[in-house]
Formats: sequence, structure tokens, C-alpha cells
Amino acid sequence: MDKDFTPLDADDQPLFGERKLLFTGFSAQAQPNVLKLLAMAGLPDLELVWASDEHLETTVDTLFSMPSGTGAGQDSTLPRGIIVGGITQRELHTLMQGTKATGMKRPLWAVRTPTSQTWTLKLLLSHLIAERRQLEGTPTP
Repeated sequence: MDKDFTPLDADDQPLFGERKLLFTGFSAQAQPNVLKLLAMAGLPDLELVWASDEHLETTVDTLFSMPSGTGAGQDSTLPRGIIVGGITQRELHTLMQGTKATGMKRPLWAVRTPTSQTWTLKLLLSHLIAERRQLEGTPTP
């Protein structure tokens, strides 16, 4: 296993940053289903940002500072991902289980960190894609 990978416990320890979720790769049509998922997971009041293709060169920190609702109703062709900040580890586990239970197309997952918040969204997504390939044993194209 990758030495930089640290599994999270399902406890009430909050993750880094303010309570907000950053979504990538969700079409305008899929966004209402995400809102339903958040309600089912007991997280209906979280602030959300919907990143689109125009945000690739924007830092994660800048995206997290955008007003809640930014990008809502816009399509995104980015890889599907969910970047979380400030929620508890238990809430993250609940959200991850909810995505599986609903049959949602499997997203890339990231927790905002002091390091990743300085990266552009493009860099973060490329790291997440590489990690997934490594975990799945899929060769890099």
C-alpha cells in the first residue's frame, strides 16, 4: 500500500478546513440527485461548490472560498470527484456509503489538506486519477 495513504477512522474528528464540499464532473441533471443523497446522509445544509471545466487552473483553496452554490446548474466534463473539507470522518464514511448504496457512478474522493489546497484542481484530479489506477492495478496510459 502507498505509504502516503492513511485510512480514516469513522469518528467525529473534523477534517481540515471549513465545512464544504467541492464536486467535479457532475452534470446539471445529476446535481439534484446529489442533493437528495446529501439529505439522506444527514448533510442537507452543507455548503457546495460545483466545479466545471473553467476551474481547472483554479486552486482548491480558491474553489473552497467561492460562495455556496457556485456552478450549480452548469454541466461539467471533468472527472467525477468529491473533495471534502471540515466534515467529520463519520460524515465522510456515511457519504461514501451513500454513494455506493445509490449506485452513483464511483467518484474520485479527496480530503482537503494544507498541501492539496495549494494545488490547482487539474493537479489534484490528476493525482486522484493516478492513485485510483495504482490501487486498481490499472496501467497508466
